[in-house]
Amino acid sequence: MMKNFINQFAHDEDGLAAEFALVVPLLLIFVLGTIDVGLYAYRVNQAEKATQTGARWAAVTNPLAEEILTTTYTNVIVGGVQVIQGERIPAGALGLLTCTSASCTCTIGPCPGTTFDSAAFTRLSTRMKEILPAIQDSNIVVEYRGSGLGFAGNPNGADISPLITVRLVNMIHQSVVLSPLGVNTTLPDFAYTITAEDSDGLISN
Repeated sequence: MMKNFINQFAHDEDGLAAEFALVVPLLLIFVLGTIDVGLYAYRVNQAEKATQTGARWAAVTNPLAEEILTTTYTNVIVGGVQVIQGERIPAGALGLLTCTSASCTCTIGPCPGTTFDSAAFTRLSTRMKEILPAIQDSNIVVEYRGSGLGFAGNPNGADISPLITVRLVNMIHQSVVLSPLGVNTTLPDFAYTITAEDSDGLISN
């Protein structure tokens, strides 16, 4: 009799089907969740790399604010002191110049000027999108601030060598699990800072 009960239980397909129906949704959530976490980490890595590449590009190509390349600081008064030909440019010669996809703004003075080079921005944006195509122009912010580097009357390029910070902001991650529910997750903001080099040219690696 006991043997018959065991055989009956083993062949009870109704019970197995019910158990299967209970387990499958949990299994799918676990599998998709694992994929989602991996994809999120991959997007974070892409965004970090795109930001680093953007900063490198900005350091060796034409600045987004044209005056950074063209302004000479010879005989300019900075912090009450006149900068002489060949002298180092004080950090106070440049406050904070912020450029977005449409314009450059002098966030903290002094700034040499705010003439926006849209072609330079497009080249920078295109390079960053090669690494992370989801980037929109509105996600990119480029900042120039004084570094205390460069020298007045530089015959080979820009007088000033500012610190350049490239930021990626307001990036959205399309979640595998949450997107069908109309919910997306936001990536953290990314920033990478590098010192400008020649700041003159149309292309970099």
